[in-house]
Amino acid sequence: MRVIFFQRKPRPNKNFSIEILFNQIRAHLPKEIESVTEISSYYSNGVFKRLYIAIEAIFRQGDVNHVTGDINFITVFLKKSKTILTVLDLGFMNHPNPLVRKILLLFWVKFPVQRAGYITAISEATKTELLKFVNVDERKIRVLYIPVAKGMAYSPKKFNNITPVILQIGTKENKNLIRLAYALKGVNCKLDIVGELNEQQLLALSENKIDYKSSVNISNNELRDKYEQADLLAFISTYEGFGMPIIEAQIVGRPVITSNLLSLPEVAGDGAHLIDPYNIEEIKNGIIKIISDEDYRNILIEKGKVNAVRFSVETITNQYEQLYKEIHSK
Repeated sequence: MRVIFFQRKPRPNKNFSIEILFNQIRAHLPKEIESVTEISSYYSNGVFKRLYIAIEAIFRQGDVNHVTGDINFITVFLKKSKTILTVLDLGFMNHPNPLVRKILLLFWVKFPVQRAGYITAISEATKTELLKFVNVDERKIRVLYIPVAKGMAYSPKKFNNITPVILQIGTKENKNLIRLAYALKGVNCKLDIVGELNEQQLLALSENKIDYKSSVNISNNELRDKYEQADLLAFISTYEGFGMPIIEAQIVGRPVITSNLLSLPEVAGDGAHLIDPYNIEEIKNGIIKIISDEDYRNILIEKGKVNAVRFSVETITNQYEQLYKEIHSK
């Protein structure tokens, strides 16, 4: 069986979760499944380049075609009975321009979903959101989670309840860093931020006198070190299709505070303190509880370790393997 993974052309100096996700899955597929990665010749920009990407895909098809995200529009050109489309999230549907939203709805959601034989969503929350935008039999959509990256492992650390290190992964608007800065005002801690800071974020950190450091373009090994050096993870996003940092922190053995909306409770299981990400006081109280309550903190850590088992690369790869074999047998 030959499975073709269709991937976008990655842009320089960017670290894309789609590529990392499916690199892991391909590496763990059995030998009887030949996996081939077909990367688009052009970046996904403009009408003519996207049309070329789509036509190019027609001539690259295999026994199973797997469109792994972002270039959803090529699904329209592939053989329906052989094609899987993976939907990571629908954050792009929050675009401020109504015309752009209409185009995205048609060519990244409605037409691709209708033309694909099978849909995989990375969370129940993503599946629910997708069904709000397109009328399709929900039995066509299967929830297959994202596997956690190899290299993360349990690393016990004595919790610093005097000046804990709080890890923040990501600085895009949905990562909610500004509200976190206001919530940490007066809390004795060090904030370790992964991601490039903008002027508004810098101002919020300064105004609230937050002791912080930030880093960008770090390697996977450096990211692992960040988790190991941290005392807790703050992942209080206002929008996520999944929320991999939650699982990574749980594997390493760090308590997590995260949001009570969309996919985040689903991913976190019982191994995180849930808060309203729009409520600064609730964020602050949650962080203080984790810092001050050792028994509660240890319960979160133990439940987090149990929860993370659901997201092993072996478990997720086996689920994709069964789907590929099902499609091929038909």
